[in-house]
Amino acid sequence: MHKQWSFSVFKWASPFIRFYVRLKSTKARPTAPLGSRILTNPDDVFKHNMWDHVQWTEADQEAARQRAEENSSVRLPLTEQGKFDTDACQYWDQFYEVHQDKFFKDRRWLFLEFPELLPSSGEKRKTNACYSHQVAADSVSGSSQTDGETGLCPHNDPIQHHQRTDTFYFQEAAPDPNQTVTQTSFFPGQHASFRILEVGCGVGNSVFPIVNTIKNTDSFLYCCDFSPRAIRLVKDHPDYDDSVCHAFVHDICVEAASFPFPPQSLDVILAVFVLSSIHPQRMERVINRLSTYLKHGGVVLFRDYGRYDFSQLRFKNGRCLSDNFYTRGDGTCVYFFTKEEVHDLFSKAGLEEIQNLEDKRLQVNRGKKVVMHRVWMQSKYRKPPPPSPP
Repeated sequence: MHKQWSFSVFKWASPFIRFYVRLKSTKARPTAPLGSRILTNPDDVFKHNMWDHVQWTEADQEAARQRAEENSSVRLPLTEQGKFDTDACQYWDQFYEVHQDKFFKDRRWLFLEFPELLPSSGEKRKTNACYSHQVAADSVSGSSQTDGETGLCPHNDPIQHHQRTDTFYFQEAAPDPNQTVTQTSFFPGQHASFRILEVGCGVGNSVFPIVNTIKNTDSFLYCCDFSPRAIRLVKDHPDYDDSVCHAFVHDICVEAASFPFPPQSLDVILAVFVLSSIHPQRMERVINRLSTYLKHGGVVLFRDYGRYDFSQLRFKNGRCLSDNFYTRGDGTCVYFFTKEEVHDLFSKAGLEEIQNLEDKRLQVNRGKKVVMHRVWMQSKYRKPPPPSPP
């Protein structure tokens, strides 16, 4: 019965899979793979929930700049700002206590925008039926259904606070960027040849699409968050499988906090709506440290808020902490990036740009007849090969 069901699913999905592969092999998809629903007739704006690759006029850009300037003109006093950094874990823990795992949608779009989450087909790995079915469904669903970070909720995944000190952790001091991996102790996922780390995993909206895809492969996923409540929700999820995933509490801002794997052991680091939660002065050190855990040739996959996103412009006076950095009413924080800032952060860590895109969309509330300009950053950076010996 199971074989018959699997065969019928594969038979149904095959035409869509072949269509996806053909598009990919012929490079028929746009260079910026951020959807293909283009608004060509303004009268059609309320026909869909989302429009892709929206071009801003100079008037749009100037109006957004003025609004951001206005809502940052009155800033929180410095004496009140410290708690949003020192107590960040508590604010996010309270957020997850209230919302549990009901606030964000699972990121079904991950493998279309970030195919690097799976090793290339030439590497002794195969995608399973779950992934094939997902690709087929996503390929025909339209871009307005693929982005789990849209809608009117401005906050997404947190960074992490608190340290995990399990006895099997690979302990290290400030790692040497040129250090090679040595098998000095057991660590979870040691058996895998392809390893992914998601930082700021929240309650698992990226974790479980990945976990359900990498089962029956030699891949392994690490995921961390500084909210103990979020990690508890991940581990309590029915799809959590410690044979392919290791969730742990960790603060990526604490340099002394250990990871459960050695340097240069990761193929992919996924950072989706995470760095924006960190104070801008901490970001460079965080990326520098994370990059030491990438293998040469490994990649960082980044998606986050862009400058003048609707959620930035709707902040009221008194919520701004510093330039383009705000605190929300629940105490969580958010920064809004430019392409140049993203490039500087990753290139200073010694990483090479593969992709650095500004994703501008028009989000539509068809019921209220309201349109909102959304701006996200999507980037990919690779760790270059080591220098050749003299």
